[in-house]
Amino acid sequence: MIKKLLTCLSALILIIGGTTMTFAKNSDWDKTFPKSDKVTIEKVHFKNRYGIELTGDLYTPKGKSDKKLAAIAISGPFGAVKEQASGLYAQSLAERGFITLAFDPSYTGESGGEPRNVASPDINTEDFSAAVDYLSNRKDVDPEKIGILGICGFGGFGLNAAAIDTRIKATVASTMYDMTRVSANGYFDSMDENARYELKQTLNKQRTEDFKNGTFAKAPGLPEKLTGKEPQFVQDYYGYYKTPRGFHKRSINSNGNWNTTSALSLINMPILQYSDEIKSAVLIIHGEKAHSRYFGEDAYKKLKGDNKELLIIKDANHVDLYDNLEKIPFDKIEAFYKEYLK
Repeated sequence: MIKKLLTCLSALILIIGGTTMTFAKNSDWDKTFPKSDKVTIEKVHFKNRYGIELTGDLYTPKGKSDKKLAAIAISGPFGAVKEQASGLYAQSLAERGFITLAFDPSYTGESGGEPRNVASPDINTEDFSAAVDYLSNRKDVDPEKIGILGICGFGGFGLNAAAIDTRIKATVASTMYDMTRVSANGYFDSMDENARYELKQTLNKQRTEDFKNGTFAKAPGLPEKLTGKEPQFVQDYYGYYKTPRGFHKRSINSNGNWNTTSALSLINMPILQYSDEIKSAVLIIHGEKAHSRYFGEDAYKKLKGDNKELLIIKDANHVDLYDNLEKIPFDKIEAFYKEYLK
């Protein structure tokens, strides 16, 4: 039973994180998507309220006027880095006139924080607000016109940030996971109280071992090769993170592992408790065929007000909304932000 639980946990915390895009890398470009000639990109650094320095790529439309622009902070998927899907979203929206900031969350990528490869429902929610801190103080950004966009697990953390941070005027959650729900309950809420208790026993035993060893045990990562027997969503993740389509050396899902005990806080501290109090605009986007679709649908049901919308993309799976330009509804996303950040 414990082995089964750990296998389930590994699937949860390691990979949660189309028209396949060209793998575009050269000596001065480290992203997984082609570089646009319509934007300028600048590396920026800022601290969250825990003192952790975050690193982001700031995308600015070329030829912009001196007028202050609307801005969008972007992060995710869970276990990904800013050079992957969040950077693609940031560059695409900057081409459409927004200042955008794709950032690495605490403890991952080029951002600070020790130990590495740790997830936290509190700190990862705070990371979005830290990005809003930074954008609010830029001379080229209108602080009254700031939105956020979270992908996969950071769709959930983004909604959680919108529930506490009233400076956020519009939120998009794309192909979202609620990482706390899936960690505590398993996929499709299949884990009961007894199974969860057994999992907690195993994780806390690992804490003791980690302390004794002076290091952190790693959760298993995506397989180096597929056998064909994996669940379809694992095969989909592999097709993004482990191939030239989306591989990046700093991505936990591509080339690393979460700390096994990261799951403890995700199990114990559910997010979205106050999402029904979000007064700002929210757009939740999910693929029709996404295994994760129920997270977005349930999150939408809890929202109130006439400025909330759920958009289901026909024939799209979970990872299609990472990089498939035929599936990601950028026209709709642009119109949403222009309406609510005007």
